[in-house]
Amino acid sequence: MKSNLLHTLTRVSALALTLPLMLSCQQPPDRAPEQLLDAPAQDFTMHTNNANAKPVIYQVFTRLFGNKNTTNTPWGTLEENGVGKFSDINDDALIALKQMGISHVWYTGIVHHASVTDYSEYGIPVDDPDVVKGRAGSPYAVRDYYNVNPDLADDPTQRLAEFEALIARTHAQGLKVIIDIVPNHVARKYAPLTYPETSFGLHDNTNVEYQKNNNFYYVPGQGFEVPDIPESLTPLGGESHPLADGKFDESPAKWTGNGARAAKPDVNDWYETVKINYGVRPDGTYDFPALPEAMRGLPATEHVAFWKDKSVPDSWVKFKDITQYWLNKGVDGFRYDMAEMVPVAFWSYLNSHIKVRRPDAFLLAEVYQPHIYRDYLQLGLMDSLYDKVDFYDTLKRIMQGNGATSELVAIQQQYQDIAPQLLHFLENHDEQRIASPDFAGDAEKGKPALVVSALMSSSPMMVYFGQEVGEDGSEDMGFGKPTRTTIFDYAGVPAHQRWMNEGKFDGGQLSDSEKALRHYYETVLKITATHPAATGSYASLHQASLTGDSDYSEKQLAFARWQGDDKLIVVSNFDANNAVDLNVLLPTSLQGSWSIDSPLVLTDLLTGQTLISTLTQQQLSIVVALPPLGSVILSVAK
Repeated sequence: MKSNLLHTLTRVSALALTLPLMLSCQQPPDRAPEQLLDAPAQDFTMHTNNANAKPVIYQVFTRLFGNKNTTNTPWGTLEENGVGKFSDINDDALIALKQMGISHVWYTGIVHHASVTDYSEYGIPVDDPDVVKGRAGSPYAVRDYYNVNPDLADDPTQRLAEFEALIARTHAQGLKVIIDIVPNHVARKYAPLTYPETSFGLHDNTNVEYQKNNNFYYVPGQGFEVPDIPESLTPLGGESHPLADGKFDESPAKWTGNGARAAKPDVNDWYETVKINYGVRPDGTYDFPALPEAMRGLPATEHVAFWKDKSVPDSWVKFKDITQYWLNKGVDGFRYDMAEMVPVAFWSYLNSHIKVRRPDAFLLAEVYQPHIYRDYLQLGLMDSLYDKVDFYDTLKRIMQGNGATSELVAIQQQYQDIAPQLLHFLENHDEQRIASPDFAGDAEKGKPALVVSALMSSSPMMVYFGQEVGEDGSEDMGFGKPTRTTIFDYAGVPAHQRWMNEGKFDGGQLSDSEKALRHYYETVLKITATHPAATGSYASLHQASLTGDSDYSEKQLAFARWQGDDKLIVVSNFDANNAVDLNVLLPTSLQGSWSIDSPLVLTDLLTGQTLISTLTQQQLSIVVALPPLGSVILSVAK
């Protein structure tokens, strides 16, 4: 989550509260209703054809995905701009994703979050526009963890059943389901209707800033004040609303979601949310048992055993119950928003309880500090973390014509021990669209990056809906500004809608160039999802090829991947203007490992064309001619 108008990540004092690893406290009662924890689990027998295949994740922004309305009025209502429903994600859509090599669908914005849309006729209180971003609201301002967003249902009274039906449809197509969990913060007015006795803050002592079993932090003696909002972000675009008065009743004020402690947060703070207390004192020390270093790398059963007789803060228990509830509903994994702002010890507790229940659950976390990656993986039991700060940011600069491909080689080497657990992506809901002018200005520039991102590591790969057809994020929808597809507003997503083709999901309205781009994505993702070498060993061919006599430069990247007799040689050209004639050289160490004593026969999996390498004085080379932004994925004949 990056929450404000600039989508900048404001940490304020929050990280000071989350980075240490230790401490001690009293065990609160487990107050969750029995039915939340003891409901029979569904049958989860569902696997890809290759048990060792890497996960390929498709992020669906659910509110936008199925919307056929093309009006796109800034600050438009649901009635004006439309909204996608669970029912819009039909078998045709899911079959198309499965055929693209997708293994997991991350349905974003499922859990009931704050929104200005009025559902009071269904007994849902109206949210205050002064603490809602946009009209549709941020999916990261959750107001009820035990139900789903009524926007997404054909019948809001049956919204949970409709989501359960979507889970069943997704499973029926051999796909797994991921949803968001946002442990760091909740909506300014968290008010669960489904199980009100589970509400955060229900038993808090609000007279103190901090108490270990409080769910929130407080500013005693001061009421909350709405931040000074710039005119461009005036709630509802200035439209009259009975609650849009620059006031919100919260007394005493709570700390804001990003850790801001003032009763009146800044507009760049996550003012629509409040921070959850995990037993981290205001001075940053920990009020719960230390997680020993000896727990690093131990299985989930050992972590559960460690916590069994320990006292943990109330918020820990509440989130354990929440995740168990969604596992009971058939969810196969979670994407954790801003996981780095919550202590590692909590993740050991939460994820171990998930893993003993569902060893195959996929746990993906948003962590932006590379120096703590290993802690969140090896102590916190995450399956995968975003590789944003190093790999994605570097790849973005290369796509923009800045930076050198050798930087990617260095990053791969730096994280060699955890590379399979660092998720690769080119777009997500927080990042700019590749085709937007502020990023690359042309979706074609994402093609070599796709090949490299998908195949350089055995890490999971993620694609954001609309990316594969060149969505440019150019709509100015109100709170959500261009370059990123809005997460705050009701909107139609034009290129994606052309692929959706009124619910047929067959690309019937796409242009020829959009069809070609989607075909390219499908080809590359199928390779990464199914080829054994994609989860095998890696060797850089970059330095050896730089020293050769050809056009090979820091605008190209070559590497090899192999597993057993399955071998790939991948070469990409990031130069958007020039074709290149390359002489790709295999280091002698790799030649020895592959037992090469004769020229190789290579087939490009992208085009079907065949190449023959040359072997001269024990130096093996491959002559490759690449157009601007071209790549080859060369399969070595067995």
